[in-house]
Amino acid sequence: MDTRSISVTSSTVAVHSPLAAPIDDLEKASAAAEIDAAEECPDGGLRAWLVVLGVSCGICGTFGFINAWGIFQAYYEQYTLRNMSPSDIAWIGSVQYALMFMPGLAFGRLFDMGYLRMPVFLASVLLVACTFLTAECTEFWQFLLCQGFGIGLGSGVVFTAASGVVPHWFHRNLGLAFACMACGSSIGGTIFPIILKNLIETQSFQWTLRIMGFIIAAFLIVLNLTVARRLPPNPHPGPFIHLAMFKSASYSTYCLALFMGFLGLYTCLTYISLSGLLAGIDPDLSFYLLSIANACSLLGRIGGGILADRHGPLNVLIPGTLAAGFMTYAWPFATTKSPLITVAVLYGITSGIFVALMPQPVVRMGKVTEVGMRTGMAFTIMSLGALAGPPISGAILDHTGSFENVGYYAGSTIVCCVALMIAVRQMLLGKLFGHA
Repeated sequence: MDTRSISVTSSTVAVHSPLAAPIDDLEKASAAAEIDAAEECPDGGLRAWLVVLGVSCGICGTFGFINAWGIFQAYYEQYTLRNMSPSDIAWIGSVQYALMFMPGLAFGRLFDMGYLRMPVFLASVLLVACTFLTAECTEFWQFLLCQGFGIGLGSGVVFTAASGVVPHWFHRNLGLAFACMACGSSIGGTIFPIILKNLIETQSFQWTLRIMGFIIAAFLIVLNLTVARRLPPNPHPGPFIHLAMFKSASYSTYCLALFMGFLGLYTCLTYISLSGLLAGIDPDLSFYLLSIANACSLLGRIGGGILADRHGPLNVLIPGTLAAGFMTYAWPFATTKSPLITVAVLYGITSGIFVALMPQPVVRMGKVTEVGMRTGMAFTIMSLGALAGPPISGAILDHTGSFENVGYYAGSTIVCCVALMIAVRQMLLGKLFGHA
């Protein structure tokens, strides 16, 4: 009995001890080789740029449409919801903005697990359906449900997918790829306010939204036909929330910077048309101010992306975002035609830099196989700022009756965002000059 026991024990030791280490080493080496091979991005080619085209169309039909919220804000205040305060109406837009990023917490992890096409398809159906349903809304809660939650949630899944799939195809040219992707938002934010204004003048509000639904559906069809992963799913995706990532001081500080930035970033876009109307500017020009700002953001997005590949995203984000903060301070004091157009142009360019480059530092803070989780958690924190920002601005406007105080608040949050970005840059580089 003792001999057998010793024999079995010794054989067990023989199996698990001399051979286990080499096998484990081989498995680890093989896994590392697969990850290294997977991370060799093509950085171009027809398939990669088709993905960028598709996600650009998706961003145009989602983020671009949401960027036209300023037209809805002004219209609802004058007509459909004229008995409600601006801060109450702003909740519809702020819920949209927040849900652009909040689904990242769940979908970012699903993306790492390999799910892409089906969630994007379902989100596309939800978005188009809620656009048609918004046409039938007459009460605030109906607008909040369909336009706020429905359109916002559908747009958020598409945006998170776009942010996660582009790094699968690009590395050295990631800034340019993100800039091209973000151009969809700029183009949509330019054309949708013009389409909305002209349709509302010639068609009913109901038919305006129905036509918008068909336009959005066309963009989303292109997205669904072209979007694709390149890398295999993460074999060990882990939990949806990986709190250990917040042990990284640079990651945590950058998440806080995004939160602070979005507390004030969309204030100018939300209220620039309304401020022009209240200042006595021609109503046609006031409505076009939003399109001007979104069109000019195209320059900031493309130029910022090219510069980021050469000098580092944070090195471009910091001065660009600071300039956006200064324009937010200046906006309330622009009460005539020329100053308002100038603010719209400069704010569009500088805010475009922020929107195009904000995911890049997060993407570069870890492995590409975990990009969904990393960006998802960061976007969820950022969404809280997008949710609270416009209503806070509206409440300040309600209580003070002055856009100047709104500008002081929004501009200060953006400047605080810049200060945190500078701290992140110092944490990553540890020196004054360098690529960050």
